[in-house]
Order: sequence, then structure tokens, then C-alpha cells
Amino acid sequence: MSTTDKIAGLKEILSLDPRNSFARYGIAVELASRGEIDAAMAEFDQLLKDDPDYTAGYFMAAQTLAKAERNPEAVARLKDGISCAARTGNRHALSEMQAMLDELDR
Repeated sequence: MSTTDKIAGLKEILSLDPRNSFARYGIAVELASRGEIDAAMAEFDQLLKDDPDYTAGYFMAAQTLAKAERNPEAVARLKDGISCAARTGNRHALSEMQAMLDELDR
């Protein structure tokens, strides 16, 4: 299945359920993989506005920003994600985001 087909399918899900976090996350990830950073970040922003406890959204958004060499933004997103992971008890995500933050802060 092509990326365009995946995005179309996920957008169809969103048309039925605009707050479907998994679909919105999938669209953001697909856009990021195509190098459409601004569009991906708009999806990540909407995801985290609608579902502030969607921990993976913070981490993937930070990775997308870091890949685009937007490190200050990535650091801010990681800090938000670490707070989310601590709040929701997601120790694995907290550990991964802290490691990435430590790497970016060097």
C-alpha cells in the first residue's frame, strides 16, 4: 500500500471520528516519512491538543523535528513528552525520551 493510500485511508477514519488518535498519529508519521515536516507537525499538534496523554505523539514529533535539524523545538517537545510519560506512568517512553533529550542537549 502506498503512503498516499495509507493517508487517504486514515483520513477517511478521521472523517468518521475526528478525534481518533491512532489515525491522526498515523497520518503524522506518514507525512513525516515523506519529508512533509510542517504538515506532519500540524497533525502532531492537533493530536496532542485532542489527546494530551498520547505519549508516542510527543516522541515521534521530537524525532521528526530533530531529523529536520530543529533541535530547540525537539527539546521542547521531549520535555512535554517526558512530563506526559511521568503523568501516565509510561516508564519505557520516559526512558527513551530522556535518552534522546540527553543526546540533543550535548
